[in-house]
Amino acid sequence: MVKKDVKVKKVNVDEALLENFVNLQHVLTNLAVKFEDLSGNISRLLQLFELSAKSFADKPITTPGVDQEFLKKLDSLLDQNKTISKGIMMMEDRIRNRTKGMHPMMRSPQATNRLPRPLPR
Repeated sequence: MVKKDVKVKKVNVDEALLENFVNLQHVLTNLAVKFEDLSGNISRLLQLFELSAKSFADKPITTPGVDQEFLKKLDSLLDQNKTISKGIMMMEDRIRNRTKGMHPMMRSPQATNRLPRPLPR
């Protein structure tokens, strides 16, 4: 009776493995088909971009007043960005100096007992 159970379990395991393997092959086949479709779609998208680039290169859109105004605004934005960046860097340096403190040999005895001030919110 025990030998029949072992054989039945072995057959069930073999069948389950075979069924799982067949299902895995179906999934892999579907995945390959999907990748092929994706590759085709990407190729068509690339062709569209190339066509657009050629069209733009052949006949660029120019509106002198609007372009100059846009460039001035862009330059102004870049200058503001530089100013903000410098301010952030200065704040970072100040915070680092405040948290690190001075070199241990340069500290006064009173400064070693004090805690750093909390940053304002």
